[in-house]
Amino acid sequence: MTTAQGARARARQEVTAAIKEAARRQLAAEGAAKLSLRAVARELGMVSSALYRYFPSRDDLLTALIIDAYDSVGEAAERARDAVADAPPPARWIAVCEAVRDWALAHPHEYALIYGSPVPGYSAPETTVPAAARVGMVFIGIVRDAHEGPGLSGLSLPADLRPEGARMVADFAADVPPEAAVALVAAWAQLFGLIGFELFGQFNRVVEDRETFFRHAAGRLAEGVGLGRG
Repeated sequence: MTTAQGARARARQEVTAAIKEAARRQLAAEGAAKLSLRAVARELGMVSSALYRYFPSRDDLLTALIIDAYDSVGEAAERARDAVADAPPPARWIAVCEAVRDWALAHPHEYALIYGSPVPGYSAPETTVPAAARVGMVFIGIVRDAHEGPGLSGLSLPADLRPEGARMVADFAADVPPEAAVALVAAWAQLFGLIGFELFGQFNRVVEDRETFFRHAAGRLAEGVGLGRG
């Protein structure tokens, strides 16, 4: 790459980053459903036609923001896992849950974008899947490590649900027992339900000591996937 090409690439990266930041501010102010390329261009002092060279449509910009958000929370989960790599599986599980909650509280509008109400008229493309899977893969890895090490406990699965559990294992949870795969999906949904209730106000006048409450609930989720309380 020539010096000129490198300078152009850096300039494009800088403009792309500025567009995304302006779009995030618009998300915070208006919500994802009202995201507008024209409004972003106006905030940045750009003509719309110039912005379209970076993001040809609103959906392209939304997709970029969604991937960034999934990658950001995924990185938070992976850092938390790595920071307690030598801890017992339940402690690793709880640390990751707390990291995901902390990220959500620090990035409420990005959390709402990826875990809130669907954006009308938008359908996420397959390119979002790898980033979206990062948090789940961290949890699956913790359960897999426990299964291959100290073992899982307290798991069962009705016979009529076992084929679904086997499909989950084949699709995304290799080397995990079917009963653990089903429990993982339920725990994943419950975790984001807990975080969403806190973030969107459903715990107001219900839960006061939310940090202690969340840690207890995360421990119960660890039990639910067979890790025990630690």
